[in-house]
Amino acid sequence: MKVKKTFMIIALGVLVGGGGLFLYLLRAHTYLTDDPAACVNCHIMGPYYATWFHSSHGRDATCNDCHVPQENFVKKWAFKGKDGTRHIAVFVTRGEKQVLRANDQSAQVIMNNCIRCHTQLNTEFVSAGRVDFMMSKVGEGKACWDCHRNSGHSQSSLSTSPDALVPYPDSPTPQWLRNMINKK
Repeated sequence: MKVKKTFMIIALGVLVGGGGLFLYLLRAHTYLTDDPAACVNCHIMGPYYATWFHSSHGRDATCNDCHVPQENFVKKWAFKGKDGTRHIAVFVTRGEKQVLRANDQSAQVIMNNCIRCHTQLNTEFVSAGRVDFMMSKVGEGKACWDCHRNSGHSQSSLSTSPDALVPYPDSPTPQWLRNMINKK
């Protein structure tokens, strides 16, 4: 009985420790902030970060301001978790496209945030029904990006700015291990 209990404690310790290390190596803690540099934990986001940084939105808006619902705390974090999990699944299965596009749910969130931030400028278009994401899907209206394609960041392809200078995170691999690997 005592051996079984000891084994269970060790197994739980390995599971919790391994899980914690895995989350640390994934930099999961950085996603709890609104810092746009967290987006470049994934290298394919480098060109999007670079073009956002040099856009007019780079001065006033973070990635979360546009890409995450802002109605309330629960909706924001539920969406962020679900969308982040989808991003991980796409990346791990190597399913990312050469040109990244928001899915319909994300596009609706982005559209709502455009309207929220630019209310004074677009009230007439929204109330007249000219600017509506769902209507734009069936050709009866326009999404904001139909006219303002590159206002937040470039949406062309991953190869448009391959040498973008972005704040890529330092390697979480300890220096002693990197030295050991480089010697071989």
